[in-house]
Amino acid sequence: QILLFHATLKKEIHVLQKSAHTFKGVFMKKNLQTAFITRQHMLSRDFELYYYNDHNLSKVDLHSHNYYEFYFFMEGDVSIQIGTEVYPIHFGDIMLVPPHIPHRPIIHSTASPYRRFVFWISQEYCNHLLQISKDYAYLMQHVQVSQNYFFPTDRITFNAIQSKLLRLIEEVRSDRFGRDAQIPLYVNDLLLYLNRLVYERLHSQKSRTEESLYQNVAAYIEEHLDEDLSLEKLAGEFFVSKYHIAHVFKDNLGLSIHQYITKKRLALCREAILGQMSITEAIAFGFGDYSSFYRAFKKEYGISPKDFRDMQKDLLV
Repeated sequence: QILLFHATLKKEIHVLQKSAHTFKGVFMKKNLQTAFITRQHMLSRDFELYYYNDHNLSKVDLHSHNYYEFYFFMEGDVSIQIGTEVYPIHFGDIMLVPPHIPHRPIIHSTASPYRRFVFWISQEYCNHLLQISKDYAYLMQHVQVSQNYFFPTDRITFNAIQSKLLRLIEEVRSDRFGRDAQIPLYVNDLLLYLNRLVYERLHSQKSRTEESLYQNVAAYIEEHLDEDLSLEKLAGEFFVSKYHIAHVFKDNLGLSIHQYITKKRLALCREAILGQMSITEAIAFGFGDYSSFYRAFKKEYGISPKDFRDMQKDLLV
């Protein structure tokens, strides 16, 4: 488990280091919106993903289908009916509807746009993933048994999910080298993230007392990115010298602890901007002032925060 944790963190850092070369290209492209379709059957064998931004949609009939539907709500005066029950929904709510369960959105008003992502995935593809690991099927099985279809998220978590969804849509629409190999990796990453999110919410987190100092520090950083993370603060939390923490972290990850924290905070800020949070709000994730945030963001991603935000807005128009 320690080796797996180590490998995962290294991969995560590698992705963060390369993101400057990928995200700029993504957000230079045309918007990723899809015109609403009434079709309730899949054309693809494995999955389909849509981003909808409707201004005049007033009614959708009760329907069901033979695949799983993930629904990610962003905006609108809408409730969701599943069976005979009607549920209010809010920004960041995720819904998973199993096959053959009747459902529909109830649109109360068109005064605000109705924005959401819809992700369809076939039972056959779910069975394929189950052969790889039962962890991919946890959420599907949980919903079938519990009949609990809704999972609220906070803004930070939903921003991370939205980033994964936009990344997948862009890859599907691209003609880049390696597209056919990259798409299933993005799909599997999204599904595993959602399964882990729900599993960890429903199960108490295991004790970290037997984990290494390095794992403890990394986990603490992840949970306190918007707080003071100086070496002095970390040393006080873990009752060891700051020099020992710095040495252990550098040996395990190959980055200084300061570099790691900065990259993590920048990734969080980027996802916040993707979720349409203002830049002023985004810099609250650990950056004391705009100038230091601006320099770090441009150095990491090769573009200013404002230009990045403007490109993202063009995609979601």
